[in-house]
Amino acid sequence: MSLVIRPSRETDIPAIAAIYAHAVTHGTASFELEPPPEAEMARRRDDIVEGGYPYLVAERDGDVLGYAYASAYRTRPAYRSTVEDSIYIAPSAQGQGVGRALLVALIEQCEALDFRLMVAVIGDEDSHGSIGLHRSLGFEPAGILKGIGYKQGRWLSTVLMQRPLGRGTAAPPTRPVT
Repeated sequence: MSLVIRPSRETDIPAIAAIYAHAVTHGTASFELEPPPEAEMARRRDDIVEGGYPYLVAERDGDVLGYAYASAYRTRPAYRSTVEDSIYIAPSAQGQGVGRALLVALIEQCEALDFRLMVAVIGDEDSHGSIGLHRSLGFEPAGILKGIGYKQGRWLSTVLMQRPLGRGTAAPPTRPVT
């Protein structure tokens, strides 16, 4: 069966929480130190969806292989047209194009919602897969915050990348100030 990208559902929370727990425990994509419980993951998802942002999952044969969402880059009104992407893939599905499929769909949905810029905040300069994925989809380097977080016994940097969406900055934003 082929990969299906669809909006997340409440019933996806156990799989989402498990994927994220592995990323928190074994990786540097998140700077959290302890995996949050399912109830917290459900609350976070609800906040994102209720905020009008897309929250997607990749599914094959009924199994959730990864998830991605867009959220506010910053809460100040001037940032209302800018989103930050987050993508997490199950270890067994990494390197199979799941992240690419999710990010492509996320970009399309954010453009349809008239967001104008997507920012990637990538944990660790050694995250070559994530950096390469974002670069291949039109993200450009925007900077590196050196040694900004301490995890797994070492200081980690954050790589910032950005990509225009839709009309970008060619016209004023249409998203209302809230």
